[in-house]
Amino acid sequence: MSNNRKQPWFSQRRFGYGSGLPVRWQGWAVLTVYALLIYLAVQFLGALLKLILIVGATLVLAAICYHRTEGGWRWRWGGKP
Repeated sequence: MSNNRKQPWFSQRRFGYGSGLPVRWQGWAVLTVYALLIYLAVQFLGALLKLILIVGATLVLAAICYHRTEGGWRWRWGGKP
């Protein structure tokens, strides 16, 4: 089980900075929960709560992606990863 903990959930981007698409089911689950939270916030919350939830969920998503991206976050120019 400790081996699974080291496996990345997101691929690295080919160009730019940050994470690419998910490569494991855990990454897809995180992305799905994020999209669902954003959808529910837009549909059912007032402006201030909507802003707070969207900013908070985005910060949590960014932190998870940062810690679970293969090769980490760094600028890439399109070469081999």
